[in-house]
Amino acid sequence: MHSFIKLLLITFCTFIGFPAQADVPKNSPLIGAWSVDIARLPVHPQARPKSVKINFSQAATGGLTMRVDVTDPAGNRIFAESTSALDGTAVAVQGNLEADTAASTMPLPGVLVTQLARGGAPSSTRVYAVSADGKTMTETATYTAPDGKPALRTNYFSRVQ
Repeated sequence: MHSFIKLLLITFCTFIGFPAQADVPKNSPLIGAWSVDIARLPVHPQARPKSVKINFSQAATGGLTMRVDVTDPAGNRIFAESTSALDGTAVAVQGNLEADTAASTMPLPGVLVTQLARGGAPSSTRVYAVSADGKTMTETATYTAPDGKPALRTNYFSRVQ
């Protein structure tokens, strides 16, 4: 009996050591292109970007590719892009927005949770949630405010594709 428990424990520890690959559900309402409602951004109108678009697509590897395209107030175009296995493993973010690393998971087909970091320090957590009708999406960003207190911001998106 003792060897059986030992074998069970070794097997359990082996599975814990290898994170599961979580594929994007084929019917995820998150897949597609989204545009932010600029007028509802919680920043001063002069500081608002001209546009923010997010595109979610299924990666060839079975994970999720996320691309964010921003046109800033001066008209400059910037982007960020990453592909995640959705198992919480950190991946590199290409581009020049607020993060160089991200880790993501999709607990439900219409919900994505992403932790962002830059230079090894956490920057924000984003929760994307698609409405029941699939036409709108909210992005709730959690971060630490300059005074050191936790803060939340919600951005509103509409489906464009």
